[in-house]
Amino acid sequence: MEIFSYRINGPRRKISLKSLLKSALVQDWQTEVMRLSDIDTRTILEATLFGAGRSLSVEELSESMQISHGEVIANLESLQHTMKRRPGGALQLTSVSGRWVMEVKPKLANHIPSSFRTEIPQRLLAAAALIAYHQPMAQSQLVDMIGQRAYEHVRDLAHLGLIDRRRDGLSRRLTTTRRFAEMFGCPYAESKKVRKWFREHAAKMGMDGAELAASLGDGEEEIQDAPEVPVSEDWDESKAEIINDEEE
Repeated sequence: MEIFSYRINGPRRKISLKSLLKSALVQDWQTEVMRLSDIDTRTILEATLFGAGRSLSVEELSESMQISHGEVIANLESLQHTMKRRPGGALQLTSVSGRWVMEVKPKLANHIPSSFRTEIPQRLLAAAALIAYHQPMAQSQLVDMIGQRAYEHVRDLAHLGLIDRRRDGLSRRLTTTRRFAEMFGCPYAESKKVRKWFREHAAKMGMDGAELAASLGDGEEEIQDAPEVPVSEDWDESKAEIINDEEE
């Protein structure tokens, strides 16, 4: 083992290479911890929610940040208050059924230039409209309405961050995200409010969900009417597990 010697204001001392490296690693780790601790928890929460593009539960935030539920809630409420006081801020922090979401303020949503909104291929528009209209929509109902291509469309919409896939027993429930609402100029992020908003717009045009979807689609797929699949009595969107591609 290599031995190094040094002297700092006193007699020369000896230290092994192993001890020297260990000391350096500990110092690097301590420096990194200090850097992270210097970042305000509210700042990390704000960045996390903005980057997620969907609502997150207190449990998800607590687990990812390794802090207690109480700390998460206290910092979220503080951040919400801070954002309300920001002059000219474009975003707001909203709590929906126990989940928290970062969204564009309703008064600004319609002013976002279409060229800067998320692009969505026209082949996906029919499926997107049906999900918004019927959410929380059973994936099996979407298959009944547009056929086997529904699986591919759901996967692509999820990859774009426009919908979430949630468990309902052995079934799947499809709901829209904040990015979806922003893309369509909807002033709401909560799925129930997005559904109401879509239905009101369809009604103004004298259309039901299938007719609205057909008007937005590429004309290559036939859309059939299909009965809605009732949601399980104990199903709660805010607690339902979101399905990732690895679980499909």
